[in-house]
Amino acid sequence: MTTTDTPTGAGPAPEPAATPSRTIAPPSRTWLPLAAVALTLVLWASAFVGIRHLGETVPPGTLSLARLLVMAAALLALLKGRLPRVPSRREWPLVLAGGASWFGVYNLALNESERRIDAGTAALIIQIGPILVGLLATILLGERMTRWLLIGMAVGFAGVAVIGTGSSQGENGDLVGVLLSVVAALTFAIGVLTQKKLLATMRPLELTFWYAVVGTVVCLPWAGEAYDVLGEASYDTLGWILYLGVLPSAVAFVAWAYALSHADAGKFAQSTFLVPFIASLMAWLLLDEVPPPLAFVGGVMCIAGVLLARRTPRPVS
Repeated sequence: MTTTDTPTGAGPAPEPAATPSRTIAPPSRTWLPLAAVALTLVLWASAFVGIRHLGETVPPGTLSLARLLVMAAALLALLKGRLPRVPSRREWPLVLAGGASWFGVYNLALNESERRIDAGTAALIIQIGPILVGLLATILLGERMTRWLLIGMAVGFAGVAVIGTGSSQGENGDLVGVLLSVVAALTFAIGVLTQKKLLATMRPLELTFWYAVVGTVVCLPWAGEAYDVLGEASYDTLGWILYLGVLPSAVAFVAWAYALSHADAGKFAQSTFLVPFIASLMAWLLLDEVPPPLAFVGGVMCIAGVLLARRTPRPVS
């Protein structure tokens, strides 16, 4: 998500009347966007570890519903308690599609996936999301299919196949878990496309809030299960759910938006490729698990596929 919030700083003291006025630029704080990016990447990576940690005790539906409820409450707090503008009739179909896919089905698929495969492997597979965005854009938005997109898709999906082979042979994964992560990547892509259309008329923070609300509604069938599970949950479990809803969900979106609004979006977008490797390091330190060697090979192929898919054809002279 992106926001248009910009920091304001106190200007210099006013000059005496006899001195010609001049403009003094505020001091540069180039480290702040970089720090925001670093915070976002660590928080997003930690979400994969948190989901994996809770997978043994909290069912996917309960975790999805609880996390989205916490996220919606945190976003409402960021909005200072004011309910954002209600989407118009023309906006609602896209809001419903984006919220149901990206925030609803995505969470359900990823949570179930991480009960079957390790956190690092799931994070690696999600990296094919940008390839799927490009594919869906050609199908749904009529964008041109380029040679580089086709090459990137071939390399990226070959990477998923390599990950699937490695995970199905290891102790910490199976092929179903890999396919569920692919489903999560696909619903992420659908959400990004709807977001792209809606950001022309809706503020990012209010759009994220309504996505969270729609995602929560999608997960309501698990409300009874959530009541039973959370009623007997330990403080550790409740703490992790609060963490997932507030930090990797709400705060990370705001930090990422701040970074993109103050620096080169293209350069920072490439940094998201670090998330799987940060997640793998965290999982090794906190959960004592490491993805199968083939998962790293496939992950590199997925990232290479995304980079190839993003190349633009040379203009014809």
